Amino acid sequence: MNIIANLFKSSLGKKYIMAVTGGALFLFVVGHLLGNLQFFLGPEVINRYGHFLQANQEILWPARLGLLVMAALHIWSAVKVSAENRAARPVPYADWHPTVASYASRTMLLSGVIIAAFVIYHVLHFTVQTKSINFTGQSFVALRDTEGRHDVYRMMVAGFQVPLVSGFYVLAMALLCLHLSHGIGAMFQSLGWKDEVYGPWIDRSAKMLAWLIFLGYVSIPIAVLLGYGKEAVK
Repeated sequence: MNIIANLFKSSLGKKYIMAVTGGALFLFVVGHLLGNLQFFLGPEVINRYGHFLQANQEILWPARLGLLVMAALHIWSAVKVSAENRAARPVPYADWHPTVASYASRTMLLSGVIIAAFVIYHVLHFTVQTKSINFTGQSFVALRDTEGRHDVYRMMVAGFQVPLVSGFYVLAMALLCLHLSHGIGAMFQSLGWKDEVYGPWIDRSAKMLAWLIFLGYVSIPIAVLLGYGKEAVK
């Protein structure tokens, strides 16, 4: 019990919490992307995938609660570590050069807040399917395919045909991947898995992964805006 208490009280412990929860959230981001990309395999595949998730509530809800705990701990630890760093340096550097730290590292807290706001909207948009915020005038809950399953394909096409929604999505993904480009390397650093030999390789790999994730996520709203799947909403 003392170990857990010290983990939450010490500065190093908070960094461990931020690293571990960040790693868990990163795995979710990758898994969620792989699920979303089934959109390009057509209505049957993505609707079957959506039906599988909804039909296994005993798996879905524990996963959701686990993600909520991970996100809450990640935000809490990030805020605490940031506050402690500022308290340790109450007087700004007399000769501060922002180029020493990357833009991603300097905006981690801000990008995290915007990402959290987007996640709330995204959940209301495609998970809760709140009609008043989808800007289409139709209820996504009522969408059904020929098998009687929720028509995830039509929902995604209809949702991303709204330029404002797609624009917000692309912006959020850009900030998420900016966050990841620094966060992945910081995670290895906090866990003690980064040294002078592997450090540069880890940083380059983090940036490459962030770019791949960004391109994967934004490919869907961009494809829809360019006309992909428009026959589904006629």
